[in-house]
Amino acid sequence: MRSPTWTEDELVLAGALVVKNGWRELRTGAREVQELSELLRSLPIHDAKARALPEFRSPDSVSRKTTDFATNHPHHQGKRTRCGEPTLRMIAALIEREADMLQAAQAIEEGIGSGEFHLLPEQHGEIQDDGSTAIEGRLLVRRALVRERDPKLRRLKIQQVRRNGGTLRCEVCHFDFARTYGGLGEGYIEVHHVTPLHVSGHGETRLDGLVCLCANCHRMCHRSRPGESWRTPDALREEMQKTTQPGAHHAATPSAS
Repeated sequence: MRSPTWTEDELVLAGALVVKNGWRELRTGAREVQELSELLRSLPIHDAKARALPEFRSPDSVSRKTTDFATNHPHHQGKRTRCGEPTLRMIAALIEREADMLQAAQAIEEGIGSGEFHLLPEQHGEIQDDGSTAIEGRLLVRRALVRERDPKLRRLKIQQVRRNGGTLRCEVCHFDFARTYGGLGEGYIEVHHVTPLHVSGHGETRLDGLVCLCANCHRMCHRSRPGESWRTPDALREEMQKTTQPGAHHAATPSAS
């Protein structure tokens, strides 16, 4: 059995280490490499058989991964090591959104250190249909989904909307479950965090930090693509507006002449 492919969670941690080291590789004997190796071997992602392999995320393998990051940076002048597309995507994300990615790495470290991630069950939707996960990592997506699916949290958000005289509908596309499905849809809505949890932290969730969404818009807010994996309702509205712009519509419409 071979060691499993590096996941986004592991890559963001290794990449953060390289960024903090000035985009230079770290040797096997470095204290940071030894500590990261120990942390990666404790992540609740891979099965017990994989984690039992002597070479699984060993200091040597961690050091080699830091070399991949360092030598594949666009400004690196020497020979580049061969690495997979996920590592290249993570390099791009670290360059484009360094502060966010370092914050995500810190959130993963804190979640592991507190034991929180070991208690979170796997969630439907934490892995995309194509097998990929959000660039910040599966564990942070899992944490977000667990919270957003908390029945108590959803109930309190619904109560807040109604108390303020609002209509229970999607805040992006305005879909109303009750209007479409009658009694079956009455009182149904999903909630989504406006701010990524690696930014807002894992303290108590504020109701004002949640928005009501239909199932489709909720999934689109979480859907990942290279370098991006968390969308606010405003960002999702902008995506939708691109498909309804007059110029785009006219370009696809045959001329009347």
